[in-house]
Amino acid sequence: MPVKMKIKKGDDVIVTSGRDRGKRGEVLRVYPKESRVLVRGVNQIKRHTKPSAAAGQGGIIEKEAPLHISNVALIDPKSDSATRVGYKTLDGGRKVRVARKSGEVIDL
Repeated sequence: MPVKMKIKKGDDVIVTSGRDRGKRGEVLRVYPKESRVLVRGVNQIKRHTKPSAAAGQGGIIEKEAPLHISNVALIDPKSDSATRVGYKTLDGGRKVRVARKSGEVIDL
């Protein structure tokens, strides 16, 4: 069942559980229907590929695999640690994401 995705493409996140716990990276892609995110340099897998016009030379290729959204946390811009995400409405009526730990507005 899809959940509300509070983490967006381009966010800096930290992995909170699993074999890559503690690693940090940037969110490359978000999969809302599967509740997963693709993070640069995290959850590396190896794929054996055949030579083709698109892939070029075949061989063993290392690439990132998606992680479940519950296994990553946003990095607080102020304290540089894991935080949850909240929402706040500014005076102009604009809704923005805020870090729950510091109350800092999260910019993209």
